[in-house]
Amino acid sequence: MTSALQIARSGLDALDQRMRTISNNLANVNTTAFKRDRSAFVTLMYQDPRQAGAPSGGDTQYATGLGTGTGVRVNGTERIHTQGAMSQTDNALDLGIEGEGFFAVTLPDGRPGYTRDGAFKLSATGEMVTSAGLKLAQGITIPEGAQSVTIAPDGTVSATLQGQAAAVAVGQIQISRFLNPAGLEPRGDNLYTETAASGAAQAGIAGVDGAGSIRQGALEGSNVSTVQELVDMIETQRAYEVNAKVINAADEMSKYVTQNV
Repeated sequence: MTSALQIARSGLDALDQRMRTISNNLANVNTTAFKRDRSAFVTLMYQDPRQAGAPSGGDTQYATGLGTGTGVRVNGTERIHTQGAMSQTDNALDLGIEGEGFFAVTLPDGRPGYTRDGAFKLSATGEMVTSAGLKLAQGITIPEGAQSVTIAPDGTVSATLQGQAAAVAVGQIQISRFLNPAGLEPRGDNLYTETAASGAAQAGIAGVDGAGSIRQGALEGSNVSTVQELVDMIETQRAYEVNAKVINAADEMSKYVTQNV
């Protein structure tokens, strides 16, 4: 009975973790460029008093083994990097990435960070920065008095200055890609940092060699499907209730044995 209690308890712990993952997805349904997480489950070690193929007597062997699982645990949360829907904002500094890749920014400690949140602003010195004030790694500065800013799909930034008919190129925003973007470490504030699992960043021109292109005046939305998350939530709740019933049943069986045997 103790074993059944422990197995069901492991199920409750794993399902609680899955519910927290679903809750975080739903909480970020309106977060710019948010990527949903999915919990991955694995079985715990099996107890095998008898293995399949073991001698059963004479020259015969058991066709099946005798094993009992010891429960389940969450092996990890996988980030699903599918494209979110684009919404038109008509703000010249709002940028969305159509395809793979991230904008590279410089974190306060000098390390590189990566984001798909392209809601950029101008600092007091004219530099393109995130809402938190982080500068683009390419150090794009818009000249003072610029009448308009144009950002091409390949990331080329041009500004039209007062009194000039032709736009002047002021820099180019690059797109950083990873062999395993699911291995990036989320830091909050829509930021990621590279890890040994993600591999090193591969910076390149937007729209070239598989890198996503840049769309000016648009922002990428979250890729969370509210309907799917609600279905997953109901499924998790039902599984949690079943595991709780197993605990109650195992407890009643243990109580019966204690009182009557």
